[in-house]
Amino acid sequence: MRSGLKRTLVRLAKLAAALLLLLVVGVLGMGGWYVWHLSGVVQTKFEGRKWEFPSKIYADSKILYPGINIPASRIREKLRRLGYRFSRNRPRARGEYRIHGSVIEIFLHDFQYPLRDFRGFPVRISLKSGTIHRIQRLDSGEVLPALELEPEVVTGFYDRVREQRRVVRLDEVPARVRKAILAVEDERFYYHRGVDPVAVLRAFVANLRRGGVVQGGSTLTQQLMKNFFLESDRTLERKVKEAIMAMIVEWMYTKDEILENYLNEIYLGQNGAQGIFGIWEAARFYFAKEPEQLTVGETAMLAGLIRAPNRYSPYRNIKDATGRRNVILAKLVGDGIITRRAYERALQEVFEKREPIRVTNGAPYFTDYVKKELAAHYSNDALTADGLRIFTSLDLELQQAAVAALSKGLVRLEKNYGHLRKIAKTDDLEGALVVIKPQTGEIKAMVGGRDYGKSQFNRVAQAKRQPGSVFKPFVYLAALTHGSASGHEAYQSTTFVEDAPFTWSFGRQNWAPENYKQRYYGWVTMSEAMEKSLNAATARIAQDVGIGRVREMAYRMGIQSRLPLLPSLALGAVEVTPLEMAGAFSALANHGIRTHLLSIKNVLDRKGTVLEKRNIRVKRVISPQVAFDMNNMLRGVVDRGTARAARSLGFTRPAAGKTGTTNDARDAWFAGYTPDLLALVWVGFDRQSELGLPGSRAALPIWTDFMKKATNRAPVTDFVTPPGVSAFEPDPRRGGPPRCPDGAQRSGAGAAGAKPAASVEICG
Repeated sequence: MRSGLKRTLVRLAKLAAALLLLLVVGVLGMGGWYVWHLSGVVQTKFEGRKWEFPSKIYADSKILYPGINIPASRIREKLRRLGYRFSRNRPRARGEYRIHGSVIEIFLHDFQYPLRDFRGFPVRISLKSGTIHRIQRLDSGEVLPALELEPEVVTGFYDRVREQRRVVRLDEVPARVRKAILAVEDERFYYHRGVDPVAVLRAFVANLRRGGVVQGGSTLTQQLMKNFFLESDRTLERKVKEAIMAMIVEWMYTKDEILENYLNEIYLGQNGAQGIFGIWEAARFYFAKEPEQLTVGETAMLAGLIRAPNRYSPYRNIKDATGRRNVILAKLVGDGIITRRAYERALQEVFEKREPIRVTNGAPYFTDYVKKELAAHYSNDALTADGLRIFTSLDLELQQAAVAALSKGLVRLEKNYGHLRKIAKTDDLEGALVVIKPQTGEIKAMVGGRDYGKSQFNRVAQAKRQPGSVFKPFVYLAALTHGSASGHEAYQSTTFVEDAPFTWSFGRQNWAPENYKQRYYGWVTMSEAMEKSLNAATARIAQDVGIGRVREMAYRMGIQSRLPLLPSLALGAVEVTPLEMAGAFSALANHGIRTHLLSIKNVLDRKGTVLEKRNIRVKRVISPQVAFDMNNMLRGVVDRGTARAARSLGFTRPAAGKTGTTNDARDAWFAGYTPDLLALVWVGFDRQSELGLPGSRAALPIWTDFMKKATNRAPVTDFVTPPGVSAFEPDPRRGGPPRCPDGAQRSGAGAAGAKPAASVEICG
């Protein structure tokens, strides 16, 4: 009996031993699998994409040149936005500037342009009465014809988290900065294998003495693992996983690789909605410097941020930030990293508080337009994670002026016209403004509505509205280019046409165009018909030339929307976008050469390789002589015609343009240009309520307000007369006027009692 019990106990012991062995093997196996799994996770992160880099949109660079009128205050504000720092002495490091009386000295930043790497150098800009007089290099004494300031960042394309980070190699971070961070965060970094028992014991004793958590025992490697992979919750499970991963990464990678990743990953504060990550970004944000330019005091302040970036931010609490800096400096001098003399000098450093550079998107409609253009070639993942650098045509100063002009103009309309306020209760009074450089087709500004936060619908590029009389120049261009369909009439600006009621039969339909307020002027020149925007005269020209040729001319000038072959097309009874109209008018300002509209100039990857370069594309669509003749007629519109209010509002530069009002008074337009800049304004209600105002009263004042600001600092230029053309005002009283048709006599009054301008003679 006893032997049987003994055998049973032996069997049970063996079974227990086997089960225990199996359990140990299972645990070891599971543990091994878990370590193997974490090793794969670590390897994927370290050897794959560590961070997401939002693509950045840049505005166009700013060109300064002798003769441009620009006060020192505007240059100073521009430099501030570009991250330059003020210096009381002559600038000796990149990114510094000083203003001394009428002299501005700048040490330019390095910048990687799409087709060249620029190395910054010191320059002096001399001003006289607010105008740049001279630009000279300070290092060589060379006088420069112009100076290019690097472009500003407009915004970035973000996915979920707004992170600002620029990755640097370990050898690009000065040894002093590396040593300061290690002294504060992990002074035994090069001696442990991911977990430091000495640091853990030290933290345990310190916390026990203080009766709470006052010190952590995590190594720098553990911090990196937490930031890369784990949540910030202080749980035992998280700490164990963090420790295992830290030992794995120490086994798989070198100390320098780990430190480099840490210096690029570390969170160091907040700039509005954007997080500041990495040493380079933090040095630029807090001190407007690159890491190698940091002083000893700035280095200590930067190292002190790591524990609590928002608490120790010098922007938020300079007292706490300075106190933390001083603690770090004491640590550095105690460890022999800096000398006593350097320590004492660093204690005297004063943080030069600057207004943080807020990257706020001042051109949201434009950036949406750019993103849509990019979508044909780049995925959303590429735009939000690959760190592309997108250089655009945007001029931020013109954009700001356009936003202000449209906003103030719409408010002014609602204030001056009570019926607009009543309609606005059920329909939104809106507007759009687009600015183009005619010679290049570059879109310099785009405002697609009065409030992007309220409506992201871009009325410049997406809203199709009737252009009304803004369409009329296409009729006149067809006449100047082709003449009458019968071949009997060659049109010039001085050609007489009849402005009187008539009926145009087309197919089985009849159409009778009417003038504004039923006023007709009898026989007038084409120039006079354009200046007064006479519907009947314009329709007669279209009938004589052929509506098919009018449509062909509109397409040739750049209109892309479908145009019906109907007589009413001559008066703009068709829907087009403001962007189409602006592009078409830019060909007139460019001597008959149409330029493909350009918003994106270059796209670079994060390493600076050019992925895409969009060149200026041009095509001659009308002769320079026809363009000049049309420009003269449209200058008359501004000087004497429906847009003459621009002159009374104070715009004095040579300019041409055309007002537009639809017959149902739902849309008001003005497209106008100088030889160097074109702007188009549209005003109307989103749900197409009746505006009840002509373009001269609704759109023209906004255009004038913008153009006054946009051109007030540039030299005055005039339209160039092409070879073989004699410049003259289309006034029939000047020498050799054409004879009135059919023997009609000239008179000073129009039909139906209308009174033309004193400078206009009318046949009748």
